[in-house]
Amino acid sequence: MSTGVIILIVIAAVAVVLGVAVLALRARGARGSGGLKRRFGPEYERAVARHDGDTKAAERELGRLVERHGALRERSLEPTELERFEARWTAAQEHFVDSPREAVAEADRLLADLARARGFPDGAQYEEQLAALSVHHADHVQGYRRVHRVAHARVGDGRDGGGSGTEEMREAMIEARALFEDLTAPVDRHRGAPESRRDAGERTPARSDGHRRHLPWAFTGRHAKGSRLT
Repeated sequence: MSTGVIILIVIAAVAVVLGVAVLALRARGARGSGGLKRRFGPEYERAVARHDGDTKAAERELGRLVERHGALRERSLEPTELERFEARWTAAQEHFVDSPREAVAEADRLLADLARARGFPDGAQYEEQLAALSVHHADHVQGYRRVHRVAHARVGDGRDGGGSGTEEMREAMIEARALFEDLTAPVDRHRGAPESRRDAGERTPARSDGHRRHLPWAFTGRHAKGSRLT
């Protein structure tokens, strides 16, 4: 074997070792305290609270989530899928006026179906789906958690009626909307993550009738009994 070939082999081996080292450092940085705080945002604080202030335990939990779900690649929705999900969301909002509890239950089902369509675990495995969403949509996953909890809560007096119950359902719907908008935003192919609606801007496609899609939060001018829109 000539000296030149040996040198090339050595250079290639060094390049491989350096590449592995760089990847390891990046992975360590993503799992480190600062990286986890940046990635998980409010979910980081919730994890710390769950562990009674034990940041090491919280970071071990979040690190495991990144290892399990970090490689997930979200898929874009087809235009017909997007239109169908937007129609369901609008209908749920409008249905809230007369049947708040049914509307919240539909919002819960809708987010589960939408997350599955984007490539997340099936909604039948709620905890696993929520965990994966927390890795990729940490800023807004609390909306799903809240609407799911409200949708599955026991009905105290058997009525959808007013008071704090309806107000809690209204707030859950509003908070869940942020995750809905995240999951219906276009996927940024360079980052492998969805753009926000604000980032997407004018790239949001128009509907076939010529009007641009919009997702208003309004109950057609009427409020559910006992709720206040602010």
